[in-house]
Amino acid sequence: MVAEHGLFCALYTDRGSHYFETPQAGGKVSKTQLTQVGRALKQLGIEHIAAYSPEARGRSERLFRTLQDRLPKELRLAGIKTVEAANAWLKDHYKAEHNRQFAIAPEEEGTAFVPDREGAWRDILCVLEERVVGNDNTVAWGGRRLQLPQSRLRPHFVRAKVQVREYPDGTLAIDLGPHRLARFGADGREVPAATSVAACSKRSRAGLSKVEREAGPSQRPPLTVSARAANELPCPKGSKSTSKGRTLSHATERQRAA
Repeated sequence: MVAEHGLFCALYTDRGSHYFETPQAGGKVSKTQLTQVGRALKQLGIEHIAAYSPEARGRSERLFRTLQDRLPKELRLAGIKTVEAANAWLKDHYKAEHNRQFAIAPEEEGTAFVPDREGAWRDILCVLEERVVGNDNTVAWGGRRLQLPQSRLRPHFVRAKVQVREYPDGTLAIDLGPHRLARFGADGREVPAATSVAACSKRSRAGLSKVEREAGPSQRPPLTVSARAANELPCPKGSKSTSKGRTLSHATERQRAA
């Protein structure tokens, strides 16, 4: 709906556990403990309305009853036997016929949908969770260890809090603030990027370029090394050694302060 038409004002749903967290059975839904659906709607600025009355739930149940009664029969008559064929048939044939028979014409012309011109919904309508990078510079997800690639942001990301996004097609992305650190396919293999800072903002890219000009590639330590290896790196000229033995150029310090 968002991809085809844009953002809408509110979504009215039942109180299923995939929509809301309910601290006490039969009680009110939580406004602070959000599910993935609740988090995504809040980020998009869409109001999420919980149905408490039987009448409110009945409005959605009537639609479900219509679909559950008609669709199995229609699919059988059309000879559909796979999920992929069913999805294609629903889009190309059934939806237009369903709308023709059941849709009600609006009283006013135009649309209340607002286009998402920045396309922010692509990184919001997904599963989003926070993870802490392990000592081997990897992120645990779905029983796998995702190895973070080289980055010009810092030598490694050990103990850093990152955001992992899993998209509907099974692909993954790992972000640190506004920076995209890595992308992975549904099979867990890294998807190489054209540049390690391609997803950074213009301001971030400009700042990184300034650091490189002032510090120079030869003064920076090897990229994406383990925490132990980074601690053992020698302090390059023009840099300041930290209490843990890691190095930080003065140019980088000024950039981080900014």
